[in-house]
Amino acid sequence: MTAVQTEPYSDSVGIVQRQYLTWTEPLRLESGAMLGSVTLAYETYGRLNESRDNAILLLHALSGDAHAAGRHSLTDRKPGWWDAMVGPGKPFDTDRYYVICSNVIGGCQGSTGPATHDPLSAKPYGARFPLITIGDMVRAQIRLIDALGIEQLHAVAGGSMGGFQALEWITAAPERVRGAILLATAARSSPQTIAWGSIGRRAIMQDPNWRGGDYYGHEAPINGLAVARMIGHVTYLSESSLEQRFARRLQHPGGPAFSLEAEFAVESYLNYQGDSFNDRFDANSYLYITKAMDYWDLPARYGSLEAAMARVRARLLALSFSSDWLYPPAESQAIVATARWVGRIAHHIELPSNAGHDAFLVDIDAQRPLVRAFLSELR
Repeated sequence: MTAVQTEPYSDSVGIVQRQYLTWTEPLRLESGAMLGSVTLAYETYGRLNESRDNAILLLHALSGDAHAAGRHSLTDRKPGWWDAMVGPGKPFDTDRYYVICSNVIGGCQGSTGPATHDPLSAKPYGARFPLITIGDMVRAQIRLIDALGIEQLHAVAGGSMGGFQALEWITAAPERVRGAILLATAARSSPQTIAWGSIGRRAIMQDPNWRGGDYYGHEAPINGLAVARMIGHVTYLSESSLEQRFARRLQHPGGPAFSLEAEFAVESYLNYQGDSFNDRFDANSYLYITKAMDYWDLPARYGSLEAAMARVRARLLALSFSSDWLYPPAESQAIVATARWVGRIAHHIELPSNAGHDAFLVDIDAQRPLVRAFLSELR
């Protein structure tokens, strides 16, 4: 158990610690490459029951990590990325469930990724790190779940790229999962999402400090990563949310300065998002994870979406958000309609929101009763 209750809030998991599991046995990747000595960083909240059937695996999005809930210290400014949903009495109720979250391979928060030292050279992999897929991420997670002694998960749950992983779990290892919660996600990356990812990667790789991926020990490509984050962040928002939050407000009174410098409030906001992202993310990890997202195509894996859904044994709950134009509600609707067509139990609910794709992380109140009820009904 990695959560210790020390905060004066009844619904908090308290102070949590990151844990690590390492396997010396190489992991065979979809590309055919072998990734040796794989480490996964993870956190857990709650307790595994005697029958070992109350475990829920949370699956993070592109910029997330294993830190889903609680704080690492009493001075942490922010809790984990899904803290509003994880804890005693919350939908992922740690009084009932053993909740697990791991950092994906290719990541930069403790799991094996481009910044990890290659055991053959004793230097960071950099761009020599092998290309990975969503399937590779899940195969590494299966090793973790096996090591924890869990035969079947009560549920998997994730939004955006986390939803990709949840879909991979229920199709690649259908006997291992009883329920899946899919938030703001899709069965494949569309040409539009691939295009946005490509622009972000080019921004990083055109930064002179990228050095072909071998920038460790040198100045990192912070400008390229900041631009990639700014581009990506715009896709997570909606036009109405930008209008509501920023409109055409200038940073300083007195009208335009007739300068090429950032003047509008929305420019300042995006600059902040780009600069702060450099404090917690590795540029190479951004390249590898976005490429893995581009490769995501579940229907192509099995020949059709119908064939993929026919493999599923889990019950499905898909939540989408009205203003999400990155993974619009039609994507979730197609998954659920196909699952029902092949005889699976699946439900789709479109929730009204102005927050865009970010709604699955910020518009929590409408999700809480739906997630809580779904988890309680799983058998």
